[in-house]
Amino acid sequence: MPHTDCEPPDTSPVSWPSNLNDWFWQLRHRITTVGQLEKIINLTVEEKRAIQYSNKIFKMAITPYFASLLSKDDPNCPLRKQCIPSLQEFKTNINEMSDPCGEEEDSPVPGLIHRYPDRVLLLATDTCATYCRHCTRRRIVGSSETRMSTANFHQAVNYIKEHKEIRDVLISGGDPLLLSDEKLEYFLKTLRSIETIEVIRIGTRAPVTLPQRITEKLCSMLKKYQPLYISIHFNHPKEITAESKKACNLLSDSGIPLGSQSVLLKGINDKPQIIMTLMHELLKIRVRPYYIYQCDLAKGTSHFRTNISAGIKIIDSLRGHTTGYAVPTYVIDAPGGGGKVPIGPEYLISKSKSGVIIKNYEGKMFVYPENGKPFTQEEIDKANRQFSFVKK
Repeated sequence: MPHTDCEPPDTSPVSWPSNLNDWFWQLRHRITTVGQLEKIINLTVEEKRAIQYSNKIFKMAITPYFASLLSKDDPNCPLRKQCIPSLQEFKTNINEMSDPCGEEEDSPVPGLIHRYPDRVLLLATDTCATYCRHCTRRRIVGSSETRMSTANFHQAVNYIKEHKEIRDVLISGGDPLLLSDEKLEYFLKTLRSIETIEVIRIGTRAPVTLPQRITEKLCSMLKKYQPLYISIHFNHPKEITAESKKACNLLSDSGIPLGSQSVLLKGINDKPQIIMTLMHELLKIRVRPYYIYQCDLAKGTSHFRTNISAGIKIIDSLRGHTTGYAVPTYVIDAPGGGGKVPIGPEYLISKSKSGVIIKNYEGKMFVYPENGKPFTQEEIDKANRQFSFVKK
């Protein structure tokens, strides 16, 4: 069996052999050139130019599986726009940053981010099966296609042991599920041996772009390290296929809770009905909608960013119109390292000593009294004025 810990892709012409469902084959045959990709889809002149120059800023790599989901002729295909470079990536504006979330400032040792008091982020690898063009870590992801060194891992482990307030470790990257079962288990087993660690989480897009990676052998290994949670990066209903359903079912049947983390992307999923459909389809495969991220201010991603009002409108279209399980939290990862800030529609109209005045999903106003005091007419009139302003 070949070594798979982030080895360079095989750049030979893409073929479709009988072992298409083997994840090792998928990784070795990732599509990285114009010649490979145009055997599958009809590229535009602009796409070809962007691919040829993309390695200078952020390389292209697409698994044959994910490439098979792309529209052959439509450059506006929502999956195609997520993985094929665009000339717009070469445009940056004054607000964009190399490290938009300020992770480097919160990195006490290589590969470890400690921003929140009780939890840390471990960057186990810089490789993904397919590189998303909206990637917030494009400054490092795909740069070397290697895993975290043993020395750096143990430096991170020693830091965690020294900081006993840390109870939660998120393993991300890149995509940690691209590590071999053995290497991933070594990471998990070592972290689970730390007495203060209560929860381990894994962030991945493998069930979307490389569902063949989710094997019974992998799931049998993962279930040994409970409580373990997995957050999956789904962005569009078309990503939910028979293969991705099978992958998620294998994980769920192993007792691993699954959540989704989506990024709001202009022209891809920024319509309420698309997100509604995505959230419903996720629940059907036992993936709980968790976050919708405002697209970070990473360099070359301005063409993906929507207005904040678009995200608020989407949440407003979900709340009360579908089950609460299908309503994620819309967040902005505050630029420069401020952490995740929830953003949403305003349901609280006013607050006073008498209680609060709120609106529901239908836009109707209601009074919730507190402290046994009745609302005065003045308070109600004031709330009505505020409510009228909010409705506008």
